[in-house]
Amino acid sequence: LVPQIDATAVRRLKKAGGILLGKTNLPEFALRGETSNRVFDRTFNPWNRERTSGGSSGGEAAAISSGLSPLGIGTDLGGSNRLPAHYCGIVGFKPTHGCIPLSGSWPGLMCRHMHVGPLARTVRDAALAFSVMSGPDGQDPYALSWPVLQPGEWAGELTGRRVGCFQQGPFTPVAREIQETVERAASTLEAMGCVVEPVDFAWHNRLAIDVCMDMLVAEVSHYLKPFIEGREHELSASIRNLLALPEPALEAFLVSMDNRDLLSQDMVQFFDQYDLLLCPTAPNPAHGHDAEKLIIDGQDVEPGHAANITATFGLTGSPAISLPFGTSQEGLPIGVQLVARHYDEATLFHATMALEATNVPKRPSL
Repeated sequence: LVPQIDATAVRRLKKAGGILLGKTNLPEFALRGETSNRVFDRTFNPWNRERTSGGSSGGEAAAISSGLSPLGIGTDLGGSNRLPAHYCGIVGFKPTHGCIPLSGSWPGLMCRHMHVGPLARTVRDAALAFSVMSGPDGQDPYALSWPVLQPGEWAGELTGRRVGCFQQGPFTPVAREIQETVERAASTLEAMGCVVEPVDFAWHNRLAIDVCMDMLVAEVSHYLKPFIEGREHELSASIRNLLALPEPALEAFLVSMDNRDLLSQDMVQFFDQYDLLLCPTAPNPAHGHDAEKLIIDGQDVEPGHAANITATFGLTGSPAISLPFGTSQEGLPIGVQLVARHYDEATLFHATMALEATNVPKRPSL
């Protein structure tokens, strides 16, 4: 099915001279961390076909990592840009919520937390795409009027920039080789003149992925009902399972909303003292397909643990980027994640470009 109208982000890339090659694979309704569906089947990780490419933008990440395209568009709430980027060894960027309009993106679920953002092989390509796609379009109520970052405004002085860093924080367990990669990135920023300090967070009540799932379960049935009513038998098992989860009571839903606000308050207070946050993108490199559990340094955890860190900044709306910065013992890519205060994409791009210049990422052998 070819839409009659382009999404705002697509239309702006085309207007800037972008050549659209096609659509890439994703899970049904973009609501799963594994890119597989009943129409186009599974997307493999270019680094290892036995490993996931992530989701929901796993098809896009795999295509870029494979060299099929230099740039793509994905959506992100729990980590749907940044996790596939981490697993596939590319750059995944989630801008400040509202910078890139959601108009024309589908499904329009949880729009007050959903983001559109670029995936690319370099930070500069992601930043260029951001400058083209961002700005209000008169349709998306969350797309605020804010000065659009222009090429050339990414440069700046890193000396004296304050960087808070954690290797695990409240997200334990995190694989030791990922912790070591974050530590190496911290040392690199310190050598560039940044003031890097260890930080920790005592997140209020529950981790972000739990808060995110509470709100998603409460809203997904209501939103999808017009599209699936009478066709439930056609749904994938993962969507049927999601829809079968008990909806939270009103009080539980409101508690989750309160926890989301507390997370945002934590971020505001953090960025009152620091310019950047450096942390893992995910607690593990790419895991096997359809994993029912993850084993991280000998500990068994639920698959949703993979999105614990990325979901935090999806809910707070903070700009965040995953940058390839290492390789696991099994030869899988490892990304580090940097986060900035709202609308400070310039500092985020400058720091990640500086890190990128010190590290030549490997590419999969195809």
